Amino acid sequence: MPLLAAVVWARVVLGVGAGRGGQVPAYVVRVALPDGTRPIDLPPILGPADASRPLVVIDAGHGGHDPGASGEGSLREKQLTLALALALRDALLAQGHVRVALTRSDDRFLALEERSGIARRLHADLFLSIHADSAPSADAGGATVYTLSDKGSDAVADALARRENRADTVNGVTLEGQSGAVSSILVDLSRREMRTRSIRLADLILREGQGPIRFHVDPRREAAFVVLKSLDLPSALMEAGYISNAADARSMTDKAWRNGFAAAVARAIAIFLAEQDSRSPGVG
Repeated sequence: MPLLAAVVWARVVLGVGAGRGGQVPAYVVRVALPDGTRPIDLPPILGPADASRPLVVIDAGHGGHDPGASGEGSLREKQLTLALALALRDALLAQGHVRVALTRSDDRFLALEERSGIARRLHADLFLSIHADSAPSADAGGATVYTLSDKGSDAVADALARRENRADTVNGVTLEGQSGAVSSILVDLSRREMRTRSIRLADLILREGQGPIRFHVDPRREAAFVVLKSLDLPSALMEAGYISNAADARSMTDKAWRNGFAAAVARAIAIFLAEQDSRSPGVG
């Protein structure tokens, strides 16, 4: 009888042994999940307290359940990108002239839209996403720098323009109340300006990186990366090397190499920001 009573209690109260038509177990806990409409929390801004100093947002690619490309053994792209982003953060903070924020400072997942969205919500002056490339051939190696493709036939770029046409502002100009033609012109002008600035940033990274960084034979490229879609801040994506290349992987896992990489990219960023400041209105 005690055993029978225990079985009956388990079925009625806990639902143990109940079929699909059985009642829901009493111990089930229901948790309300985010509906996706609430933006993620913004990361801290490090560096000088002066809000007039330029802000650089560094994006460590992949993370969390998205490991990125795989290297030898347990090496994953998400590990390398975070280590490189942290090194660049430290190099920029050591300059003492800029503020820095990381889209992620630990092993967490961020959607592509969230990464560039963080930079826009923080009103960043520059966005750099760091990755580690991979290829079927182990001979492929070297760093590459990407900017957003401006080809009119690019479906992603076209979709971007359509989305931005419906945005509240573009590059600080309110689109509300503007005609469709005016909005399209504002979007196009902003896209051209940011593309020019982004290309300049990429060129400076290539120039300052000569020596400490081994570049691919074709290091300057354009592609329709989602994280480079912003129309109101210069953006670039840097593949620091090929995780599938043994020599590149050894370099990227070496702290001394990462420090050299970070110092070179930080110099390029400092020069870029100084040039942008000198061209600002009211500066002689």
